[in-house]
Amino acid sequence: MIETPLTHAELLAQSADDYMNAAQQQFFRTLLLNQRGELQTRIAEEFEGLRERETSSDPADIGSAEEQRQWQLRLLEREKKLLDKIDEALDRLAHGEYGWCRETGEPIGLKRLLLRPTASLCIEAKERQEQREKHLRHTEQ
Repeated sequence: MIETPLTHAELLAQSADDYMNAAQQQFFRTLLLNQRGELQTRIAEEFEGLRERETSSDPADIGSAEEQRQWQLRLLEREKKLLDKIDEALDRLAHGEYGWCRETGEPIGLKRLLLRPTASLCIEAKERQEQREKHLRHTEQ
């Protein structure tokens, strides 16, 4: 028997006892794989765009083109980091660790995972991490 994937509504309607059951894991696996595919396509298109840029002899055009190129490279770097996070999330799924907070072992929660499928920390642990980072930034100044 082939199970049809859950919808967002069906996912959220499941009981807490069903957290990270096979159907939910398949839902997030599909979601992550789709995001990964879309991201890989965007990255490939951006790289192709960078390779096809025409060079100009006008210094103003050269400066503008270089600024645009730097912006695209920063965007590509961010997208590559997201791709790495998606791969890490897929790895956690494969090892039965997806959906559980790396710090506390508590459920991350379906709503949070729908908003940020690559999340590896529950809200409370993420807030503590952000507070530590904020504190470190203030002590370094």
